[in-house]
Amino acid sequence: MPREYVEERNGGYYLAATRVSLGSIVQCFNEGRSPETILGEFDTLTLAQVYGAIAYYLENQAAIDAYLFHQEQRLAGNRRGAESLPPDLRRPIESAREQLPPWTPGLVEAPIPSGQRSPRCDPAGRASP
Repeated sequence: MPREYVEERNGGYYLAATRVSLGSIVQCFNEGRSPETILGEFDTLTLAQVYGAIAYYLENQAAIDAYLFHQEQRLAGNRRGAESLPPDLRRPIESAREQLPPWTPGLVEAPIPSGQRSPRCDPAGRASP
């Protein structure tokens, strides 16, 4: 009996029994990374899971591409909404950010500079739920 490597959960696509989004794997794959290289980005996956996710994507490419496009549009709308904070709310937030200590490797994940790809190939740099 074939194993299912991808499942729909909470309105999204994830590798079965993991928190890794299918979009993360698809992003890496579409950037031309090999399954073995993709595996190196995700410590919790097996090579079979990576190949299973790629096979699922290729068999359902139109539907997955449409889903990912919709997700990107939704996130872009959220970003636009976040950028429209009134100045009296934006100033305290920016001030608080300036007071934060510098990032220390190993303590938290570094923020991704605008326009760069996530080290985990995740579209828009968002984390998996």
